[in-house]
Amino acid sequence: MKILIVEDESINASRLKRLLEELEPNCEILGIIDTVVDTVAWLKSNPCPDLITMDIRLADGLSFAIFDEINITCPVIFTTAYDEYAIRAFKVNSIDYLMKPIEKNELEFALTKFKSLNKNESNVTNIAGILKELIQKPVFRMRFLVTYRDGYKSVDVSDIDFIYSEFKTSNLFLKSGVIISIPQTMEELEQELDPNLFFRANRQFFIRAESIKSIANYFNAKLKIQLKLDPEREVIISREKTPFFKQWMDR
Repeated sequence: MKILIVEDESINASRLKRLLEELEPNCEILGIIDTVVDTVAWLKSNPCPDLITMDIRLADGLSFAIFDEINITCPVIFTTAYDEYAIRAFKVNSIDYLMKPIEKNELEFALTKFKSLNKNESNVTNIAGILKELIQKPVFRMRFLVTYRDGYKSVDVSDIDFIYSEFKTSNLFLKSGVIISIPQTMEELEQELDPNLFFRANRQFFIRAESIKSIANYFNAKLKIQLKLDPEREVIISREKTPFFKQWMDR
């Protein structure tokens, strides 16, 4: 079995290589590649391997770009740290999707699935199509069901101006000025909210582009955000997050 490893984190690559060699002593690891560009170049100049293990985020971009450049016909086992919905999406196909750090028993199961694949061309999964659909069409939260008086009411995500955490409680600040507490943590919300709509400014805030009144330079290459509906509330974006925020705003 000839296997190509596409992974940009050396620790994960070494662990994956060791596990593969333990599970398949006769396998041949053709190489470890860490970028989209180098993977495309390798696949264009070498015969297609029997199997590829591929991280979804590489040093120079998302791995689905590889499929735009070259037709890959061999099965792929994807490795990454995406949400559970992503895992379920791949479980219905003949490609497995392993969470990091990769567990030996899960990799063994994926290899068993690989071995059982029908090698007829008609049964080869459209890897690129599945991956693109996963990347481009994730399922994000559309509304919140919150307690209201003696019952509940629904709050649409579109009605939220920003979200903040205070005293270990997450709060929705609505465009109407109403504040509603919710049980979700900020970490849970980061997985559930559409990153095109909400930016995690820091540990305490999710903001929307339309909720911003002004953006000012702050000391040590940070940014200070003033909110339209609550201008007295201070939102600081760290130096590390500043370039990502600028990219998020400039599109």
